[in-house]
Amino acid sequence: MRKILILSLIALSLLMIQCGTSTSKKEKFPGRLLAENRVPAESFIKDINGNTSQIYRLENSNGMVVRLTNIGASIVQVIVPDKNGKFDDITLGFADIDTYVKNPMYSGCVVGRFGNRIAKGKFQLNGKTFQLGINNGENSLHGGPDGFHLRFWDGEEIENGVRFSYTSVDMEEGYPGELFAQVTYRLNDANEISIEYQAEAQDSTFVNLTNHSYWNLNGEANGDILSHKMMLNAEFITPVNEGLIPTGELMSVEGTPFDFRDFHSIGERIDDEHQQIIYGGGYDHNFVLSMEDSKTLKLAAIVYSEESGIELTIRTTEPGIQFYSGNFMNGKLKGKNGNDYNYRYAIVLETQHFPDSPNQVNFPSTLLIPGELYNSVSVYKFGIRE
Repeated sequence: MRKILILSLIALSLLMIQCGTSTSKKEKFPGRLLAENRVPAESFIKDINGNTSQIYRLENSNGMVVRLTNIGASIVQVIVPDKNGKFDDITLGFADIDTYVKNPMYSGCVVGRFGNRIAKGKFQLNGKTFQLGINNGENSLHGGPDGFHLRFWDGEEIENGVRFSYTSVDMEEGYPGELFAQVTYRLNDANEISIEYQAEAQDSTFVNLTNHSYWNLNGEANGDILSHKMMLNAEFITPVNEGLIPTGELMSVEGTPFDFRDFHSIGERIDDEHQQIIYGGGYDHNFVLSMEDSKTLKLAAIVYSEESGIELTIRTTEPGIQFYSGNFMNGKLKGKNGNDYNYRYAIVLETQHFPDSPNQVNFPSTLLIPGELYNSVSVYKFGIRE
């Protein structure tokens, strides 16, 4: 009897130890480690043509994680919880640094010196015509073939953030004047990523910096984004021609597939027989938030997924936001989880001045002259849709 009692106590002790061990192994932030492990830090630290690539990590008290690299001052991962408390990566990107060296889809990067398109890659300034690098049909896109997205930036860890710096030399990609640029990422405990862009020029030049992150609120490469619901705080777009260059006019969104002043699913009208939809192959347009330059943050967009419950709210000091619905994604690139990046598997929302502004006198100016400070702020807040 005593032997049975002793054996029973031993069995009970082992069970308690096992339960305690199981409890101690329970993840504080379920799914986060799995998501981070898709991007091994060692695969990002590499000597490339005399430069060293790096990866940086930000974490807040809620367990949200943002990872960045100094190539293109790019966002690599944004890991947040869904409505069930499971963490996942909701931005597109790549599992090693080698793809960022080419980055054909501008994933997560800062684009510049001028984000978006400039017609025929030309503009006039102070009586001179400047020819830029051509990389989008007959036009220049996102600063040209070797724009800011492919450059090695100097990274500096600061409190709750990372500051990237880059000096663009005179006539780089055809742009006049040396330009010193800084982009500062910060993560706070309100689950907000703030991005502040600053620049100073030695000679007059045009500047339009933005971030080109792709978002899928169901998880990176987890199906298309057509069921995402979105609101854009814009009464007008800048309509484009077949080369996606603005005509210089403003078009009211009233009664069109571009009216996102109330929430609509992205896929609801994306294939409508509207000339602007046809030109873009879907949405690839600048939505007008304001016609004036402002230093005040204003609501630009809210996007959410009913499936995950994750909501993204964007505020910006910029007068426009480019909504791109992944129309040129073709499955040729693989994501961090090994899945193909297929057609319309993500959206891009680029806070910006308007495309082709150097050639459009009625658009808010993008001219930066010596002695002035270029300054722009955008804030991306992540939460759960109530």
